[in-house]
Amino acid sequence: MARQSAGTSWRDRAGKSLTDYPRPSVAVDVAVLTVRTGRLHVVVVGRPDGGWALPGTFLRPGERLADAAERALRTKAGLTGTGFHQLAMFDAPDRDDRGWVLSMAHGAALPSEDLPADTQLVRVDGRTVAEPLAFDHAAMVAHAVDDLRERYTRRVDPSGLLQETFTVLELRRLYETVFDRALPKDSFRRLVIDAITPTGRTASVGSGRPAELFRRRGDGDLAPGAARVLTD
Repeated sequence: MARQSAGTSWRDRAGKSLTDYPRPSVAVDVAVLTVRTGRLHVVVVGRPDGGWALPGTFLRPGERLADAAERALRTKAGLTGTGFHQLAMFDAPDRDDRGWVLSMAHGAALPSEDLPADTQLVRVDGRTVAEPLAFDHAAMVAHAVDDLRERYTRRVDPSGLLQETFTVLELRRLYETVFDRALPKDSFRRLVIDAITPTGRTASVGSGRPAELFRRRGDGDLAPGAARVLTD
């Protein structure tokens, strides 16, 4: 590779500078998952053609990817202070019919009550979005679900989709929603009991006897092997 001399622009062995190479546009998209009515959903925004897409935007000059993702959530979905993280770069050359666009997909999960009242949601069945999404956004959602599940095998409700205190039944139903499968109540209780601690209080559950309320113990770390119990 050619050396860069003071006062000269960078050039490679062929004598070309960076401006001689075609450049893609760079975008960010954010899959925000939530649970509503016992089902997994993802936040979407409307498109001019009447379809749906994830909140996203193009990277501005001098802007970090995280700043662009935060801006997309604020301006497109009305969300501020949302914790999110990078999932993967989606770089298929033909992923966007408008041109050559790379997109860094981000993932987040929020309690339903933290979303603005006018938030648009689409149901997610397993890893599949129930409505068509633009571009490769359905694949981004599937990736976000995989990421959510991986994190939920390591800690008790790490995204705080439940309230601070909860019953074991509420926790099991949340995990059944996240993993899209029924979980035996006795096996599940054994799995989580060392990661939660009783509050000394109870909550009324239907017409049955009051149920004990728990909270996470420390970080709520689950025992090794939790993934096998939750996914087998």
